[in-house]
Amino acid sequence: MNKVLVLGGTQYFGKKLVEMLIDHGNEVTIATRGTKADPFGDKVNRLRIDREKKETLAEAFKGKEWDLVYDQSCFSPTEARDTSELLCGRVGRYIFTSSQAVYEFGTLHKEEDFNPFTYPIKYKGRREYPGYVGYKEAKRASEAVFHQLGQFETVSSRFPIVVSEDDYTERLKFHVDKILSGQAIGIPQPEMRYSFIEAAEAANFLVKIGKSDYIGPINPGSAGDISLQELIDKIELLTGKEAIVDKNPPSDSMSPYALPGSWSIDTSRAAALGYGFMDLHLLLDTLIKKYIMAYGKISE
Repeated sequence: MNKVLVLGGTQYFGKKLVEMLIDHGNEVTIATRGTKADPFGDKVNRLRIDREKKETLAEAFKGKEWDLVYDQSCFSPTEARDTSELLCGRVGRYIFTSSQAVYEFGTLHKEEDFNPFTYPIKYKGRREYPGYVGYKEAKRASEAVFHQLGQFETVSSRFPIVVSEDDYTERLKFHVDKILSGQAIGIPQPEMRYSFIEAAEAANFLVKIGKSDYIGPINPGSAGDISLQELIDKIELLTGKEAIVDKNPPSDSMSPYALPGSWSIDTSRAAALGYGFMDLHLLLDTLIKKYIMAYGKISE
């Protein structure tokens, strides 16, 4: 039985990760602010921490050791440094949930397109990283801290857009609902392209990469990418309705995927290591059909 610490783990695919770790027979501890209920009952141990207050981590981690850590809640290099210092010598392997946002806008980025081992670090807190630009910089700098300090065998999992039927952000569902209701969708640049991964597959990947001996950055997800226009075409075909696309929209109709540029990843390294993911078009078709069915029930 492995002793596993999950920093976070009470939201979206973090919950799926914890459930899978429990099912695999691990002794799981979750460390959170304790402000959100979780569904795990007595199947996990709980620690209360605030990632912005180092002293809470020091108190929570005192006298404890784990075989493996999954970090779902780090959003600044300061948090990465504090956690690394306090867990040094207490943990062998560290799996950091990063993002494709570490890359510049563009398509099918390979892992070497961002090097965390040489990236200059400026230590700031999470509140100093607003918006998409801030999120991008925070993930870059956090990766850099974990890899450059070298306290653990570290994996940075650079996830693309995570989707599922129970996606609390409802970003994909937004497009289906707008088309079904005949409302405009704001897409200034429909040619922008993005990559995706299904939430349960994201959690399963984390479980498996944690058991492996892989170290370094890695891009998991469904192979390839899709443009916003292709996504709209797909929804039109499956709904039988024509989309109204506005290239100069008001903010309330703007697509949540309407970013300033393309963001997609090359997943060939993960595939070469034996990690498989759902076909991109099958994934999106399946979810779109479920959202269509859900919309019909709501309309009734």
